[in-house]
Amino acid sequence: MRILVAVCTYNEADNIHEVLTRIITAVPEADVLVVDDDSPDQTSELVEQFSRSCDGQHTVRCLVRHERGLGGAIRQAMKVAVEERYDLFCNLDADLSHDPADLPGLIDLIASAKVDIAVGSRYVPGGDIVGWPMHRKWMSRTINAVARRKLGLPVNDASGSFRCYRVSRLAELDLDAESSDGYSFLQEVLLRLHRSGATMAELPIRFTERIAGDSKLNFREAIRSGWTVFRLGASDSK
Repeated sequence: MRILVAVCTYNEADNIHEVLTRIITAVPEADVLVVDDDSPDQTSELVEQFSRSCDGQHTVRCLVRHERGLGGAIRQAMKVAVEERYDLFCNLDADLSHDPADLPGLIDLIASAKVDIAVGSRYVPGGDIVGWPMHRKWMSRTINAVARRKLGLPVNDASGSFRCYRVSRLAELDLDAESSDGYSFLQEVLLRLHRSGATMAELPIRFTERIAGDSKLNFREAIRSGWTVFRLGASDSK
């Protein structure tokens, strides 16, 4: 089974070596793709150095975009997975908030539960968030509760990016038709997959706030994500 693990980056020079090391340790059979939004801190150059240090034992490559936005970067990585005919596509954050050691659990969940998408979830029994202030936890829980009720999504954590997908399901979507380029893409793609009949299951994960670098999620992105939920819910009810 061919697996592609994607990491989308912008100014992650402080974290990229560690996250790549942990990924190839957790899933040595997987290929790794870093989609970098032309980081001025030379993240892409560090990925190239890491790739050379693997000396052919692991496939680690970098795709540099001259655009910004997490949703657009994940979409680009998904298109690579579809075009190159991978079986599974996994995505996780570059800041070590997602533990790469949980990747095998997501992959195994797809096989054991026979589902199309495995979601790393903070909001099921056993899941946890470490290092967030109370207002941020409240904001995230609210967005996810609304997404579950208004969109009918069968998961408790629709806004996290730590997931594994069957690529055959992604191939059924018109990825270029997804309208979101920011964090709201995470909810939109789940909704499109749910509408197409894809099945989902959740794996409890421990989410840890980044130590190095700056978060790209701000209040504006949170509002945009919430608005996307309402927009998609409105269109679904027509």
